[in-house]
Amino acid sequence: MTGTWIAVLATAAGCYAFKLSGLTIPQRLLASPRVRRFAELVPVALLAALSAVQAATDGHAFNLDPARLAGMAAAIAALLLRAPFLLVIVAAAGTAAALHAAGVS
Repeated sequence: MTGTWIAVLATAAGCYAFKLSGLTIPQRLLASPRVRRFAELVPVALLAALSAVQAATDGHAFNLDPARLAGMAAAIAALLLRAPFLLVIVAAAGTAAALHAAGVS
């Protein structure tokens, strides 16, 4: 078995254990306002960080691609207008694709 498969299996086991721990944690711990607030904000922070990394990097290099940044701006504008999430994705992808097709990069 190669190192890649070992990493994949270890990650899968870790994800399963993490999910299982969410089901086995006592309810009194989850009822805490501090834990609830943490659970609400962590996914948002992770998604924001992932979006920023994808918009500003290319591989291992820092790259401010104008088309990607315009797509991110379109997504932010759609979110501020309270558009449905699917429309936010379509706006971002459509903007970036249109600018890439026009040769902006």
